[in-house]
Amino acid sequence: MSGMGIAELLRQVDGAGEFGVWLGRLDGTPVFVREAERAHYSASTMKLPVAMAMMRKVEAGELAIFQPVAVHNDFESAAGGRFGVNPAEDEAPKTWEQLGKKVPLNWLATEMITRSSNLATDLVLEQVGIAAAHAALAESTLPSSPAPESRIQRGIDDVPAARAGISNLMSPAGLAGVLVAVGNQQGEHGEYLRELLASNRWNGEIPALLPKGTRVEHKNGWDSRIRHDGGIVRPKDADPFVLVVCTTSELPDTEAQQLIASIALEAWNHRHNLEAVR
Repeated sequence: MSGMGIAELLRQVDGAGEFGVWLGRLDGTPVFVREAERAHYSASTMKLPVAMAMMRKVEAGELAIFQPVAVHNDFESAAGGRFGVNPAEDEAPKTWEQLGKKVPLNWLATEMITRSSNLATDLVLEQVGIAAAHAALAESTLPSSPAPESRIQRGIDDVPAARAGISNLMSPAGLAGVLVAVGNQQGEHGEYLRELLASNRWNGEIPALLPKGTRVEHKNGWDSRIRHDGGIVRPKDADPFVLVVCTTSELPDTEAQQLIASIALEAWNHRHNLEAVR
């Protein structure tokens, strides 16, 4: 895949599913977009707006960053009734080890972003509220997105809500807006969010083919047929850029990861002149 333009990389997977790309500057100016307004199931990309909403509430004095939170696995469904997270589908075991105990809110936020813990996400979301998480996403909409489709409507693994058609959606442009907002947020809370993203332990997409040591502040998401990643790439020798790739496809998961990594490498190779990306 090396050396191909982004459009050519996307042509190679034509017919295999839905693929969207948003590439642009940290000021929100897009330079390359393909199907960037089309929403996909968000998977874990919704965890970044949840973290943003948490920090907003900390700033407002409604939450405290170190406040103790009881770790449990019983949540109110957005469709009514209760649900629990499926431990077999959560690849972050540390939160589960704390069941029945109390942990600081910021510990849960770290598990949510850096290890993509589903249980930690629902615990943070319970503190923050779905409406606040959706607001953090909606209010980050880029001026170039006329009719945003991205939305947060439920917790992770809320099966009753999913059956009722209540879903979390994310478009490449929607996630790009969130990253632009976080990338430009002043003060310690912006720095806190950027450090969380830079500490992501799952690096098989955007960072995979970039030079070792490159700072990438990113949040990915995956599920059956789903593989997304969105991040701020900070080259040492060029301005930072924002890249989001969302895929919902029949590709084997490793191929979807390789596609995202190849798109990121192509953007990286044009970092001194992003407008030259094709």
